Amino acid sequence: MSLSFVIKEGFSSIGRAKMPAAITVTISFFALVLLGLFSTVSLSFFDVIQELRSKVELEVFLGDTMNETQAQEITGQIKKLQGIREALYVSKDEAAQTFAHDFGEDIVKILGSNPLPRSIRLKFLPDYATPESIGRIVPEIRKISPDVDVRYNQSFLGQIENNARLFTLLTGGIGVLISLATIVLIGYTIRLAMFSRKEKIRTMRLVGATAWLIGAPYVIEGALQGLLAGSLASGAVYLLFDQLLFRYEPGIYQVLQPSALLIYPSTVLLGLMLGILGSAWSVGKYLRVVSKR
Repeated sequence: MSLSFVIKEGFSSIGRAKMPAAITVTISFFALVLLGLFSTVSLSFFDVIQELRSKVELEVFLGDTMNETQAQEITGQIKKLQGIREALYVSKDEAAQTFAHDFGEDIVKILGSNPLPRSIRLKFLPDYATPESIGRIVPEIRKISPDVDVRYNQSFLGQIENNARLFTLLTGGIGVLISLATIVLIGYTIRLAMFSRKEKIRTMRLVGATAWLIGAPYVIEGALQGLLAGSLASGAVYLLFDQLLFRYEPGIYQVLQPSALLIYPSTVLLGLMLGILGSAWSVGKYLRVVSKR
């Protein structure tokens, strides 16, 4: 009996306060659209960062006194290190071929011999292609062969990590601010609805209604507002990405589209969650104030 009353009241509450509910849904809609856009760009940015990390290479130059068999053994040992995705051994002849391909000259004909060293080119798993992880791997490589010369583009790797941290802070901060503003907005709308029905709430308290029975309809109302705003925002983000962007900027669409597929359902769920949090916060605060009177 009480459950059916709670559900019925939750749905009918929106009809009683159409204007505040419409304003809340509209503002929440724009906030969620903005969150959806930020989230899509952020996820795509991290995909690009992961792609750049996967292309980070480290070269291990081997000593001239080392023979082919020893070089192959060292390559196998290095490949077993945690975080190494690929270890490619480059012989002296292969290094000369690479030189000829890059510079159009045969180094053996120029110098009369091949001075290029043997080397091992390492590629890392994306999570290990960071300055901290590579800084831990390099000593492990030197333990395997102390006389190697290890080189990689440390400044490029540092720029990737600095940009990733900066972008994470900016997008995370903006996302938190927008989410908090949406929660507060929905919460104050619910408080206004409860204040306008304070006599009814007082009567329910006098007849012994529990706080759950009084507050649950308003939580449902907030959840419905958030769900509606999230659904509309998800549709708007879909139109922006899969219609306008696909038609006019297909290159950018290809970059953002995989992330957008995750954002569509996430926006709906986020709207529902923010609606529940905002209304629950408001209901709890209002009932605590009323109980002190």
